[in-house]
Amino acid sequence: MSTATATEAKNRKAPAGERVADWADGRLGIYSLAKANMRKIFPDHWSFMLGEVALYSFIIIILTGVYLTLFFHPSMNEIEYHGSYVPMQGIRMTEAYASTLDISFDVRGGLLIRQIHHWAALIFLAAMFVHMMRVFFTGAFRKPRELNWLFGFLLFVLGMFTGFTGYSLPDDLLSGTGVRFTQGAILSTPIVGTYISMFLFGGEFPGHDMVARFYSIHILLLPGIMLGLVVAHLILVFYHKHTQFGGPGKTEKNVVGMPLLPVYMAKAGGFFFLVFGVIAMIAAMFTINPVWALGPYRPDQVSTGAQPDWYMGFAEGLIRVMPGWEINIAGHTLVLGVFIPLVIFGVMLGAIAVYPFIESWITGDKREHHILDRPRNAPTRTALGVAWITAYVLMLIGGGNDIFATHFHLSINAITWFVRIMYFVGPVLAFVVTKRICLGLQRRDKEKVLHGRESGIIKRLPHGEFVEVHEPLDPEARYQLVAHEQYEPAEIGPEVDENGVKRKIKRSEKLRAKLSKGYYGEGNQIPKPTAEEYREITSGHGHH
Repeated sequence: MSTATATEAKNRKAPAGERVADWADGRLGIYSLAKANMRKIFPDHWSFMLGEVALYSFIIIILTGVYLTLFFHPSMNEIEYHGSYVPMQGIRMTEAYASTLDISFDVRGGLLIRQIHHWAALIFLAAMFVHMMRVFFTGAFRKPRELNWLFGFLLFVLGMFTGFTGYSLPDDLLSGTGVRFTQGAILSTPIVGTYISMFLFGGEFPGHDMVARFYSIHILLLPGIMLGLVVAHLILVFYHKHTQFGGPGKTEKNVVGMPLLPVYMAKAGGFFFLVFGVIAMIAAMFTINPVWALGPYRPDQVSTGAQPDWYMGFAEGLIRVMPGWEINIAGHTLVLGVFIPLVIFGVMLGAIAVYPFIESWITGDKREHHILDRPRNAPTRTALGVAWITAYVLMLIGGGNDIFATHFHLSINAITWFVRIMYFVGPVLAFVVTKRICLGLQRRDKEKVLHGRESGIIKRLPHGEFVEVHEPLDPEARYQLVAHEQYEPAEIGPEVDENGVKRKIKRSEKLRAKLSKGYYGEGNQIPKPTAEEYREITSGHGHH
């Protein structure tokens, strides 16, 4: 009987899925690959979900974009509209604008897909922005993750231009105004501006090839590069292992969290559908980019209250608040009122891209880091980040100065001058205030470690004095408050060499030492409580 059972088990075919997996393993070695990576550990913290929101929004953009390409006609040939939207019937417009109206009113689910696509793009860039701020403020960009920071930065910048080309495709009055604004900025570039404009638009603006070229850039070139960057970004996350916040049992050589399969993948899959559902709900309830209310683009018209999407408002704000300066050089006009803001915009983006390398050079820290900083324990870096965000918000206000003027009944000139002044004052104030707040929080952490947490209980001593009873922190909470490193500022070194000859000190070395003191010198970090201080206070001397 047992022999027959064994024979049946031997002759029984494996399930189809198992046979396919065996076939793939024989050619790709997926079993060993899965064994090495499917049990990889990922830490659990709410801030790590910001990157997931960006990733899932990107997937939603791809899915909805594929659907929209089936019905959109990227042509600037003019036709007379006779579609179902009655107010536009008989009006001449491009095929691109007409197909956008058809998608919105005649294609089943077209308007909802359009809305989801646009909202997902906005949320993708917002999630990228907040995710990069989390990486910046916690120091997650440090070695060995500098390249991953660059990949994330490029994703954000390419996302900005992908969004710009996307909302320019319908060829409505709002998007055409934005493209006209961009063409003026391109023309302000000395020497090459006119050539770039002619190449991009196929002749004098708006030309006949703009939509077709933007379409190719929007659905092929930029998404292809971004998809490659996303894959490279995720590969490096796997290779370097995920960063984690400090705590008991967490070191630079381990990761405490959940395995990729089945726990993390199950949570990630559910979170994807949650993000998709929220975006779909927003798209169903809140209209965005109603092109039918604006009409087709005409070069001699400008829509009232024209505003770009928020991620482009910074560049527009720089140009709006810049004085209209012009100079003539050898018979050529240089429009400084547009060119200087473009240079500032590029310099600021470049500084963000190379910041990990700048901080590494200033601090001289070349070690690998897998434990994240609390922002308060890196006050200079945190203050720089808040100063940059302040400058960004101010330029957003400058980019919408007409909207603020009409809604709040203010003078547009007063708003413009306010932004001009605050652009130099605001970031400095934000830097100083943020740094003082960080140092204050460090002092509070030190007090907590030494004296414990305030309990709210007031006790009267025998001699009549009233004191508040403090509860000592548990060892885990105390460890988290003192686990961070404290760095020493870089020194220039001896002024003479081993032979007593005066050494030539480079200017870069002096600059590095000065900047390093700005990061870690006196007054830039609060010394951590020592074990001797803790023992002295907890032994009964002045401790309640």
